[in-house]
Parts: sequence; structure tokens; C-alpha cells
Amino acid sequence: MMKNINDTAFQDCYPEELSHCYGCGKNNPHGHQLKSYWQHIDEDDLLASVTVARFTPSDIFTAIPGFVYGGMTASLIDCHGTGSASAMAFLAQKREMGTLPPLRFVTGALNINFLAPTPQGVELTLIGRFSEVKDRKIVVDITLSANDVVCSTAQVIAVLMPNSMTPSK
Repeated sequence: MMKNINDTAFQDCYPEELSHCYGCGKNNPHGHQLKSYWQHIDEDDLLASVTVARFTPSDIFTAIPGFVYGGMTASLIDCHGTGSASAMAFLAQKREMGTLPPLRFVTGALNINFLAPTPQGVELTLIGRFSEVKDRKIVVDITLSANDVVCSTAQVIAVLMPNSMTPSK
């Protein structure tokens, strides 16, 4: 049985040894610790499922006073995309997130279109939609908005993390 779709962040389901990412790792006290959730699950049409994350960047991520540095938004898009891919992989396999073996995805490709300056000091909303779901590759299309204005669109091609990246215990 699946939990309520907003109970637990995807990233909080990663195994402890795979939770150190600067962008989303719960075990990285210096990182952003982005949290992604299901906004909508459609079990009849997985590609219609939607994910969401919200984040307010600190002023240290300034590009020009009043605007967020593009690298910061890229980091958020990257982590929301790979987190969404992991959640989708579990959903596609009808498994509870966090069960073994882990389904941890990493970035194979990241393409971002910066459409409008991203304002500082407001909550950013990232929405993920799926355009391809395969066992080892999931494509997530992301919009990043501030104050209901789309600032960036992106495509994250996420690939199942190779065993060579698993830390030895």
C-alpha cells in the first residue's frame, strides 16, 4: 500500500549511504536539502503523474542584486529531476519508496532554458512531468516558477545509478 502522496519527501527515502548530495541530500548539513513530493499520481497513466518541490534560495545565491544565480536554479532542477525519476521508478514497479534494492537515479543529461530572471526572496516552485519511463532511464520535464511566472524549463534525463557509484561500506 502506498503512503499518502505528500507524506515523505522522495529524497528522505534514499538509503543513508546515498543521501549526501549537495542539492538534496538529507545527510549534507551544508547543502540545499531540496524535498520533492508527488503532486498527483495516475496509476492508469504513469506519464500523467506530477511531482512538486518548493524552495526559497538564500541571498548568497545572488547573480545580480534581486535575482537568483542560474547555477542555483540548475541545481534545484537537477535534484528535483533525479528525485522524481527515483519516485517514478518505484511507482512503475509498484514498490514502496525506500525498499531494497534501491532505485537511485543520477543525471545523464540536463538541458535548461532560462526564460525569465528568477527573483530573489520568493519561494520557487518546481513541477515535474514525465515524458519517458523505462527501467534504467526516465525523462522528466521540469518548470521552475516564481510568483506564478515560469522562469526556466528543463529536461532531465535521469539514469539508474551504476553500481560503481555505490559507496563501499
